[in-house]
This record gives sequence, C-alpha cells and structure tokens, in this order.
Amino acid sequence: MKRGLDWRDLQYFLAVARAGSLSVAGRALGVDHATVARHIQSLEQSVDATLFERHVRGYALTRQGERLLASVEAMGREAERVADDTSAAGLSGSVRISALEGIGNFFFAPRIGVLLTANPALTVEMVTIQQIVSLSRRQADIAITLNPPAGQNFVAYRLTDYRLFVYGTQAYLANHDPIGSRTDLAGHTFAGYVDELLFTRGLDYLEELGVPPRAVRVQNSSLHAQMEAACSGVCLAVLPAFVAATRPELVRVLPGDARLIRTYWLIIRADEQGSPRIRRLCDLLRAEADGAQAMFMPDDG
Repeated sequence: MKRGLDWRDLQYFLAVARAGSLSVAGRALGVDHATVARHIQSLEQSVDATLFERHVRGYALTRQGERLLASVEAMGREAERVADDTSAAGLSGSVRISALEGIGNFFFAPRIGVLLTANPALTVEMVTIQQIVSLSRRQADIAITLNPPAGQNFVAYRLTDYRLFVYGTQAYLANHDPIGSRTDLAGHTFAGYVDELLFTRGLDYLEELGVPPRAVRVQNSSLHAQMEAACSGVCLAVLPAFVAATRPELVRVLPGDARLIRTYWLIIRADEQGSPRIRRLCDLLRAEADGAQAMFMPDDG
C-alpha cells in the first residue's frame, strides 16, 4: 500500500536530483549520505517507483523521477512565489549559477557580497569548474556560457560582449624576439588550455590567432593558471581584458591587431521564467554587466 508523501522526503529527492550523488546532497543538507539514502528509499516506497538509476558515477533520474522532479519543482516555485509575495526581506533560498571561470571568479564573485547584504535569506552557489553543468538535468539554475542553446527548453539573454588580447610582461618582451605582427606570435611560448579538455571551442583562442600547437608549451585547464604563467615571465597568454586588468604587470601585445571578441550568454530553463527569485537574480546579474562595459569592452590601446 502506498503511503502519503512526506515533504522531507521530497526535499531530499530534490537535493539528490540536483547534485547527482548522495554525498554531495548530504553536504548541502548538513546530513550524512546514509540519511539521504533512507529518505530516497522512503520516497520510492511511497510512490511505488524507482526514481533513480544507481551508477558508479552517481545517481541519474529515471523517467518516473523526471516526472516527479517537474512536479516537485513546480511546488517549490509556488512556495517561492508565496514567500516573495508575503516577505519584504528580498530574495531567499538557494540559487546555483554555473559560470565560466573568467566571469565567475573575476567579475561576479567580488560582487556577491553586495547581493547577499541586500538579500539576507539568499544563498548563492557559484560553480566554475571546467565542465558543462547541465541545466536540463537541473544541476544549476542559471548558466553563463559562450553559446546560446538550441531548442525551446531554454531562454538565453545576451549578457555582454568582451574583448581578449595577448598579454605578457615587459621582462618577457625584452628578453625575446620582437613581435611586429601576428605571424611573429608563432615563434613565442604561450600558455593555453589542454586541447582535449576544451568543453567549448569558443575558448580556443590561440588557433584563431594563428598560434601553432607546438607553441603552447604551458597547458592546463584554468584561465587563472594561464594568467599566472604569463605573469611569471615565462610565456604569453590570451586573456579577457577584464581578467588581465587585475594584474598590472601584464601589458597588451599587438592590441590593434591580435584581439578577439566573445559573448557571454545568460541562460535559464524556460519553465523557470515565472520564478521571481530566478527572474530577479537574472536582472541583477544583467545590471551588473551593463554597468561594467568599460571593463568588458575597453579600447584597443
């Protein structure tokens, strides 16, 4: 016989659906993984269905689980709407933002404090690991990427364009062959991404500038690490201007010629458009980006 649903079980279910693992969900909820497992087992008994497929790499929703997730999230959005209508405390709850390392670490992270001060009941999770975090699998609420998604399941807003330049230190430039044109770049050492770890081709700056793979002798998965390598004087690196601006020892190389433009897109699921919390947070993120155009799109000089 089916038992009545326990709201606590649904909360644990939602945490596992978003995290993809018992241990990660447990850390988010402040309990151990065994407690999470008990609640998931209780819920599956209540609905008489298997909600997750257990894999070595984690928990994946079954079709029954996906249907339940849609219902649980709809309940959560309605509870959120009621809370927003009856509270003057501002945004509340937890929002996970998946962002590329540059804009996540060097632009939004320093501005989170202002957001939290204005919204004391809000928790912001910023995920900047170098992989694709899936909105469709509910692994994040908001994503900031270089490419707008296809299909009708998502809504994309053009957040901002941004410029990138080649950077190096004065010491590096003084101790290596002069650079008078793009063709000279091929004779210099660069920091760049490990090619097989590039999860979006928009990050493949060096190929677009004509830098051959053999010149990319410092390879890693972190923009920050590439910048630090350039700051050490061992190589050059292609960096967003707003990121390189944090390190005054870096100077632009061929700023009028060796420059690129990329675009950040802010993406949410289409079914979250009506969420006051998501909508208002998106408005805040867009306002911050709009107010910092001089950082994102500086002159070529």
